[in-house]
Amino acid sequence: MKRLWLISVGAVALLVPVVALAGGGEGGFDGVVRSIESRYHVRATRIPFMGLVSAISRQTTHDGVSGLHVAEFDSFSGPVDGEELNRMVEAKLGPGWERMIRETSRGGNEQTLIFIHPEGERMGLFVVDLDGHELDVVEVSVDPDHLNENLGHYGHRHGSEKGRDESD
Repeated sequence: MKRLWLISVGAVALLVPVVALAGGGEGGFDGVVRSIESRYHVRATRIPFMGLVSAISRQTTHDGVSGLHVAEFDSFSGPVDGEELNRMVEAKLGPGWERMIRETSRGGNEQTLIFIHPEGERMGLFVVDLDGHELDVVEVSVDPDHLNENLGHYGHRHGSEKGRDESD
C-alpha cells in the first residue's frame, strides 16, 4: 500500500511541471513572437536551420555568442502603439529582463526595443526592431568580455593611422 502511494505521489510530481509548461503561460522568445502574431494578425518567418547557425556562431566566436533565435515579420502593416508593444514584450519576457533602449519615431512606424538579462558571466540580449513594414525579433546570449575585446578591434583610432597616405 505504501509503495502504491509513493508511485502516485511521484507520478503527480512529474506531471505538474509538464502541465504547467504546456499551459498558456509561455514566455521568453516564443511567447513574444506568439503575442505579436496574435495581436497584429501576422505570421513570423522562422529562419531555417537557426539551431545550426547558433551552434556555428558559438564555435566560431569561441563561446562569445550563443543561443541565437530570430523571427522575421514581413509585410507588417497597421499602426503600432509603442507603449503597448513595450508592455507586451516586458510581460512575456518576465522578471529579470530590463529594458535598456526604447526608441520610437514620431509616426510609430520605426521602433526599437532592447532588453538585457544577466546570465551569470553572460548577458542575454533581446531586440525587437520595427522598420516600416518589417519587424524582427532577436534573442542572443553573449559573453560581454569577449564582445568588448572584439569590438575594441573596430574602435576609432586617434591621430594618424599606419599605412595611411598623409599626402591626401
